[in-house]
Amino acid sequence: MTPMINVLLGTKAEMIKVAPVLRELEKRGFSYRLIETGQHGAYLNRLREEFEIREPDVRLGKNTDVDNFFEVFKWLVRLIPIVVSRKRIKEQVFSSTRGICLIHGDTPSTLIGALLAKRAGLQIAHLESGLRSGSFLHPFPEEIIRVIVMKLADVLFAPDEKAVSNLVALKVKGQIEETTMNTGIESLEKNIEEVEHASGPVIVTLHRVENLHRKKRLKGFSKLLEEVTKKGQEVLFVLHQPTEEILKKHGIIEEIEEIGIKIVPLIPYKEFVKKIASAPYVITDGGSIQEETAHLGVPCLLWRGKTERQNGLGQNVVISNYDKKTCEAFLNDFENYRTEIRSQHSNPSSQVVDVLTQIMKKV
Repeated sequence: MTPMINVLLGTKAEMIKVAPVLRELEKRGFSYRLIETGQHGAYLNRLREEFEIREPDVRLGKNTDVDNFFEVFKWLVRLIPIVVSRKRIKEQVFSSTRGICLIHGDTPSTLIGALLAKRAGLQIAHLESGLRSGSFLHPFPEEIIRVIVMKLADVLFAPDEKAVSNLVALKVKGQIEETTMNTGIESLEKNIEEVEHASGPVIVTLHRVENLHRKKRLKGFSKLLEEVTKKGQEVLFVLHQPTEEILKKHGIIEEIEEIGIKIVPLIPYKEFVKKIASAPYVITDGGSIQEETAHLGVPCLLWRGKTERQNGLGQNVVISNYDKKTCEAFLNDFENYRTEIRSQHSNPSSQVVDVLTQIMKKV
């Protein structure tokens, strides 16, 4: 039985950050099996086309998007018959191959991938490993998932020195490999174009469970956006489907629309990063966007109490801690947080594939 590299993912962020590794595997002529969990099924179809990634070998869920807790529950229930049967995992998920399973990040798909690979007897490689906020509730449940997966992983790809030290402190048993940066920056550099700084609207996103299910934080976010519009800034709110549903439930979406904020659904990645690059500043709770703004030098107000990433802290990124005065200070002085673009042109995906191929020789 020939060993195989299995790549398992389920969300749009995972596809964006794993795509450079898939391209590197194809560039070197290595075969791999692509497995999608179905967590963001419909959106992944668009991303695969945008990133020129082939169709998956296996889909574990329906070709739709899991957008709310009810859909998450149904999605997990559909996976239970596979998860509980080691034979079905080996045959249906991994096609009876041996080798390694590459997973990314801190989502439910990440955890499911780790558990499936473990039950199938495959080695687990964890991309973007070692990120820690230091609090299991910030973000929830991502921080818990991260720790479980890092404890299970055989190979851990850490994007920086801080991530490496976090893994050492956690006393992981797996092999730690430091990459030069996050693979997501490779996707950013491949898709970004020359743009005029601060020529577009303020870009806003919100999607984390820790924010969506705290009405006080949602109300505070609405008040923050009102302050932005009072300063004459044009605002584009790029809205995730779960966020839209919850904002409608609490009547907040009407408040946001009434103050003149333009709301749009998720847009293609290349268009989105172009809008970030041309924004006067960004307001978000997204970790990937924190990294992207740090790389692009765009001022970023993070609607969180803690972050697992060091990117941009003390430079272009300000953690709001949900504090009104902190937010006001940022809005009044955002241009002073702009930094130079970091043109690293590194290739962490090449480092990842180097390690994977060495491991495959020993499997």
